Amino acid sequence: MGRSAKTIKSFAYLRTSSAANIGEDKDSGRRQLQAIEAFARRSGIELVGTYHDEAVKGSDPIDTRPGFAEMLEALEANGTKTIIVETANRFARDLMVQEVGFAMLKSRGIDLIAADSPTSFLDDTPTARLIRQVLGAISEFEKAMLVAKLRGARDRKRRTGVKVEGRKSIGEERPETVELARRLARARPKGGKRSLREISAALAAAGHMTKTGKPYAPTAIKLMLARPSGRIVGSAARGDAQ
Repeated sequence: MGRSAKTIKSFAYLRTSSAANIGEDKDSGRRQLQAIEAFARRSGIELVGTYHDEAVKGSDPIDTRPGFAEMLEALEANGTKTIIVETANRFARDLMVQEVGFAMLKSRGIDLIAADSPTSFLDDTPTARLIRQVLGAISEFEKAMLVAKLRGARDRKRRTGVKVEGRKSIGEERPETVELARRLARARPKGGKRSLREISAALAAAGHMTKTGKPYAPTAIKLMLARPSGRIVGSAARGDAQ
C-alpha cells in the first residue's frame, strides 16, 4: 500500500443509489460492508469507521454527498488517510466525478482503495489511469443504458393506457411530518440553526418516525426540506437512521 509496516487505519464508504435498496431488509449496504471488511482483514487494515450515503446517485459530485462530507471531516480530525469502497463505481459512476473526486482526495494525501481491485486508484501510472477511466466509462455507459431501458418501458406502458407512477411520497402519506420538519428548520433556537439530526430527533420526540419506528435518517430530512412540491420518494424517506 506504499506505507510503513504499522497498521493502516481506514474508513469504509458505502453508497446506495436506489431508494428501493435502503432498509434493514435490503442487502446492498450489508454486502458492500462485508466485501470491505473481508479485504481489510486480508490486508491487515483496521477499519475505524463506516460512512454511508443513502439514495445518492453515483453521478452526484463528491462534495455534495452528506455522508462523504461527514467522513472527510472525520478524516481531517483523526488523521486517517485511507478510504475503502467495495468497487470503484461505489465511489462514483460518472467518469468526470470519479476523476475529480480522486484528484481531490489525492491532493489531501488520502488513499482510495477499491476492495475488488486494490491498485485501481493507488497506482498512478498511465496504464492504471487508462484502466480506471475505461472502467468508469463502461459503468457510466451501463447506467445510461439502464435508464434508457426503464424510460422506454414506462413510455410503452403509458401508450397502452396503463398508469405509470412511483411510490407515494412522504409528502403525500405524511404531510404533517414534512410541515413540522420545515417549521423546525425555520426555527432558530438560541440564535442557531438545527442540524438535520436535531430535526430528526425533534420529530421523533413529537412521535413522527418511520414505519419501522425509528427516527428519520438525515438524508430523509434533507429531502423533506429541499423539495417544496412534496415529491419525496417514500422509500428514501423511510431510510432509518443508523
